[in-house]
Amino acid sequence: MPTATIDKPKTRTAFKPVMRDEIIRRALVEIGDASPASSLARAQFLRHVKQALAEAHKLAEQQLLESGNGMRCALNLARAEDEIIAAIHKFATTHVYPDSAVSRSIALAAVGGYGRATLAPGSDIDLLFILPGKDATIGREVTEYILYMLWDLGQKVGHAVRTADDCLAMARSDMTVRTATLEARYLAGDKTLFSKLMDRFETEIVANTGPEFITAKMAERDERHAQIGNTRYVVEPNIKDGKGGLRDLNTLFWMGKYFYQVKNGRELVARGVISSEELRTFEKAESFLWAVRCNLHFLTGRADEKLTFEVQPELARRLGYVSRSGMLGVERFMKRYFLVAKDVGDLTRIFCTILEFAHGKSPDLVNRVFEGLWGGRRRKIRGETEFIVKQGRITYARPDIFEENPVNLIRIFWLAGREGLLFHPEALKEIHRALGLINKDLRANPQANALFREILTEPKSVERILRRMNESGVLGKFVPEFGKIVALMQFNMYHHFTVDEHLIRSVGEMAKVVEGELENELPLTYELLPQLSDVNLLYIALFLHDIAKGRDEDHSVAGARIARKFCPRLGLTPAETDTIAWLIEYHLLMSEIAQSRDIQDPETAKAFAEVVQSPKRLALLMILTVCDIRAVGPGVWSGWKGSLLRALYYATEPLLSGGHSQVTHKDRIEEAQQALAAQLTNWSPAEISAYQDRHYSAYWLRAESDLQLAHARMIKKADTAGEVFAGAVSINAFESITEISFYMSDHPRLLSLIAGACTLCEASIIGAQIFSMRDGQALDTFRIRRSFTSDEDERIRAHRIIEAVRDLLQGKRYLSRDLKGDSRLNRRVKPFSVPAEVHVSNALSDKFTVIEVTGLDRTGLLHDLTRDLSDLNLTIGSAHIGTYGEKAVDVFYVTDLTGDKIENKARQKRIHDRLMQVLEPPARVKKAS
Repeated sequence: MPTATIDKPKTRTAFKPVMRDEIIRRALVEIGDASPASSLARAQFLRHVKQALAEAHKLAEQQLLESGNGMRCALNLARAEDEIIAAIHKFATTHVYPDSAVSRSIALAAVGGYGRATLAPGSDIDLLFILPGKDATIGREVTEYILYMLWDLGQKVGHAVRTADDCLAMARSDMTVRTATLEARYLAGDKTLFSKLMDRFETEIVANTGPEFITAKMAERDERHAQIGNTRYVVEPNIKDGKGGLRDLNTLFWMGKYFYQVKNGRELVARGVISSEELRTFEKAESFLWAVRCNLHFLTGRADEKLTFEVQPELARRLGYVSRSGMLGVERFMKRYFLVAKDVGDLTRIFCTILEFAHGKSPDLVNRVFEGLWGGRRRKIRGETEFIVKQGRITYARPDIFEENPVNLIRIFWLAGREGLLFHPEALKEIHRALGLINKDLRANPQANALFREILTEPKSVERILRRMNESGVLGKFVPEFGKIVALMQFNMYHHFTVDEHLIRSVGEMAKVVEGELENELPLTYELLPQLSDVNLLYIALFLHDIAKGRDEDHSVAGARIARKFCPRLGLTPAETDTIAWLIEYHLLMSEIAQSRDIQDPETAKAFAEVVQSPKRLALLMILTVCDIRAVGPGVWSGWKGSLLRALYYATEPLLSGGHSQVTHKDRIEEAQQALAAQLTNWSPAEISAYQDRHYSAYWLRAESDLQLAHARMIKKADTAGEVFAGAVSINAFESITEISFYMSDHPRLLSLIAGACTLCEASIIGAQIFSMRDGQALDTFRIRRSFTSDEDERIRAHRIIEAVRDLLQGKRYLSRDLKGDSRLNRRVKPFSVPAEVHVSNALSDKFTVIEVTGLDRTGLLHDLTRDLSDLNLTIGSAHIGTYGEKAVDVFYVTDLTGDKIENKARQKRIHDRLMQVLEPPARVKKAS
């Protein structure tokens, strides 16, 4: 497993928690002659127990910060808890209820995570009280005394009080109880009773039920992954339950312990189940994950399990990661985390398949299950002599094929993709052992590169095979530039995945396009595909487009340089290489222009066309941009963004095709108007025509069809009722976005007023479309981040915003100068730093001065910007509001009050300085991430 340099000294602090007898001795000294059963004695004993627990936690945290050893911390915390519980049990049975001999016949055991003798500071304390007989009253006083004492300590206790027969009956039918019992560990009381239970558990429950247990644990794991996000590469992972987290390691050990009936990992090595190297990888991963989890609990003071952006920088500091080589300390820490999560994934995959096939060697239930599942033991692959299918998975025909011909390290993945096969654990182990064979000679091998090019351009299997190559380590070795971005996390709120995962997902999006899975969502893309003869270039461009992330230089420029070196390896011509390098260098351009410029301004399309230069490049860039955005994360792509990209494409394409575009602006407008008219079934032709005439051309080209329909219905309802103001709400649960549309009389401060209303209701604006109508009305739609899990609650909040706008227009409410507050958004973006920039330009438009503002997003930012623009006597012609995680990019097309551009340099400077004060108020304290 790759390791990172930890920039902290290692010292040794002995962990010596206060022992049970010492706790009791101190308490008895203070209690004196008072009865130990009195409430006063209980309070004094509780105080000593609390003090012992606090001292233990303080000492464990100190040792963790000094050594960084997470496993030792987890063991020490469990050891301290053992002493606390044993002290309470002994005090209760010896001093509080000394005459209740039957109480001492109970056995007290730790189960679940606590049963493994590992605890985090905020972990639940899971206990099992084992009764000697059916009488539920036996030992009730002692049981209640222990539980209430632990609750008064502030601990979250999970407990059960059962006889041995009850334990076994429940373990037989409930897999959660069975797992907890598997980890049971004696704490206090009747040890013989506990031992008898565990003996019966092994003979009556565990014996001959290994397949049943493994099947249940695998199903449970899959369900947990699906609920929490079925990838280990999310940038805010769950340390406990996420894919690649501690629960996955626990599941591996549970399955091994249960099936092979062993006590620890060393016994699994002795049995030949796993190798010594795999055990070391397991132990390193476990210790690192425990270090992160314990530090997280100590840092937040509660049982948090999610590594949110707010805690990542401080966790990195506590773990000793500092900024270095163009990477923030927090990025180095998270890269280590994802490498460990990848190791956990590798172990899971290998261990689970080993269990599957180990079962197949004996005539048991699992053998029959897997025989049926894989349809046989062994078969040949047509035309192949070096690889076979064994138990339904691809593996080598003989163990030396990689040494004989290293090209086979690429060929096995090519075959797996072609045949639709998974990998046998034997093959995965041999691939791992043979990684050293991937050298400059193999990278230069024409056959290996030809195979890789086929892998990269096969839509049916490309995403699956690239991910498997990445997880095996082959991809990063064969393409060293890719290896540098494996597990690389960008510390921002926009990107949801690590860079390598994003690249693989973007190639996967391209495969979906080619396979026809997204035809309804991406209509223009499907119009363009048949016109392109070099679609395969897009797979390669997408695979490389972010490959230079994490460097000090512009990743687009550096990525283009990498492409020019890498593409000839794949046998691409100079022209093909040049096209891919160009796509990588400008892969952000189309998205930036579409979302931050007035597309209907002729200068926008003209400037874009000068960079693109050809219709073919425009089409390629359009498809690449769509795939890139869709692969950023859930909810990032939207129909709104699609409509903006299409509008830019249709505005630019005629300039590149000599005016002979297949679809003109007029055609697009007529098409949009006809599509809307077809849905307005209860409108007369005269009403439809009159309504269409009220909109400028820009509306029909930029607004998506669903939004146009919602607008038409809202406006008709308002006009029929004689209302001068109307609002409408659309909830998009999948994108976690709520859209709010407003119809009202236009005036200069309208945008600021709506933004202020959103701020009053603590709504975070992430986008806006602003339209003026020919009759003096305004039609504005704002996209806000979802705040509530319930659609109904979200709708109620949206209607509160509409009412706030109405009240502000009517003078019933007023906006204060400072609307920032301590909102959830402000707390969320606090760890980040975005350089504040304001650019005032007259070169981007013939009619308007364009002001582009970039800075850290916060509550009330748009309101403050638009308010100050109005105070500066500027008229906003159009606004393009964009939010990329914590980064806000707002662009305003403005004139002075007479409709002229702002030519005076001194006035431009005043605008710049005023808006910079909005982005960086003097009172704001900057904090580096």
